[in-house]
Amino acid sequence: MGKGLINYLSSLTVHVQTRQILRRVTTGKVPHEAASPIMDDEESPLLGHGHRISNGGSEPNFWKHLLLDRTSSPGTKSPNPLVRLPAHFFNVFKITLLSSWINILLVFVPFGLIAGTYEWNPTLVFTLNFFAIIPLAAILSFATEEIAARLGETLGGLVNATLGNAVELIVSIVALRANQVEIVQASMLGSILSNLLLVLGMCFFLGGLTNMHDADGNAIEQSFSAGTAQTTCSLMTLASATMILPAALYGVLDSSSDKDEVALLLSRCSSVVLLFLYVMYLIFSLRSHKRLFESEAGPNAGEEEEHDPLLGPWSAGIVLLLTTLVISFCADHMVNSIDAVAESGALNKTFIGLILIPIVGNAAEHVTACVVAVKNKMDLAMGVAIGSSIQISLLVTPSLVLLGWAIGVPMTLRFETFQTVAFAVSVLVVTYTVQDGKSNYLEGAMLLGLYMIIALAFWASG
Repeated sequence: MGKGLINYLSSLTVHVQTRQILRRVTTGKVPHEAASPIMDDEESPLLGHGHRISNGGSEPNFWKHLLLDRTSSPGTKSPNPLVRLPAHFFNVFKITLLSSWINILLVFVPFGLIAGTYEWNPTLVFTLNFFAIIPLAAILSFATEEIAARLGETLGGLVNATLGNAVELIVSIVALRANQVEIVQASMLGSILSNLLLVLGMCFFLGGLTNMHDADGNAIEQSFSAGTAQTTCSLMTLASATMILPAALYGVLDSSSDKDEVALLLSRCSSVVLLFLYVMYLIFSLRSHKRLFESEAGPNAGEEEEHDPLLGPWSAGIVLLLTTLVISFCADHMVNSIDAVAESGALNKTFIGLILIPIVGNAAEHVTACVVAVKNKMDLAMGVAIGSSIQISLLVTPSLVLLGWAIGVPMTLRFETFQTVAFAVSVLVVTYTVQDGKSNYLEGAMLLGLYMIIALAFWASG
């Protein structure tokens, strides 16, 4: 790989130098007719994509194409494999790196891995790997979208729905293997609350302020699909019920009963039901009743947001696998440092799982949701916020319960009483907020206020 890249760059440098020599020849002593066969040969697509370096001196454009173009790189279509293969690897690397501004945080990845490997201060290990996972989550999301874009509407939606919360799943699997059930439960609840209150609240607040008036200066509200609001609210209410019932059953059983075993059995059976309902939801939203989830402006309202995939399926798949592998190492170091961080008194485990870990996995999606809300595309924003909450509630959490069953870890749906109450209240408030299919900045401020109150309550509980 290293030698191939050096050959690639060397070939490009020789090409530029040759063009400069030919320019000097053609401007002086050799007739244009004599030089033209060489020029024609030099104009052949050695660098691919029809790249040319003209007599007018366009080398700056060449380097801009090489280093800053987010769609292609010179050399990827060269007939010379010593140029084409390194160019292709470089192109994949460049496109992935430039896919999001948040990737600037990738500088934390090597430091986080080194800190965890050599067992630096636990707080430093946690902090470095915390910031390292944020851009890795963005790359994982980018690779998932690239794969989904090539699979068609239905299969692509299924891939996005399945892998949309892959980072939370990876972190939770690592924590579950370490028997950190409290962290897993808190991170699942925190991901739901983060999407329902923080992300949706920011979308409503920023979108409402930006789109407060119409062209005539009249006050207006933003709108989104009523079918999306009704279906998602019903599913979130169901998810809250699956948390309330195990906690309630655990509370009413007398002390002579084996309450933990009963709650564990109920959780495992409920998880199977939730997974079945999630499959039904996918069929309903992606296949049989997908028109209910289209924007009120029409099915093509968000067409300008679409773009052709930049990576091939194999390239995107390799990026997905490599990123998942790196995330698993960073997550392992981060989870292993949580106990020491909690013992230091800086933060408690519940606050780390409820507030901090969800930020890791959802930072890029949070920014995306806010941007599209400001552009008055509330259906896309709702899809990110509430759609992600449904995935966590009906797919990720029950999957972790069944995984815990398989590896002998007693992961249940019985959350602590305060966690259950906080989740139920949040779902109730969000249901009343979105059921009319309209939003404004005041509703956004209400959701943000509730999230801050819950976050302060869990921080104070430590």
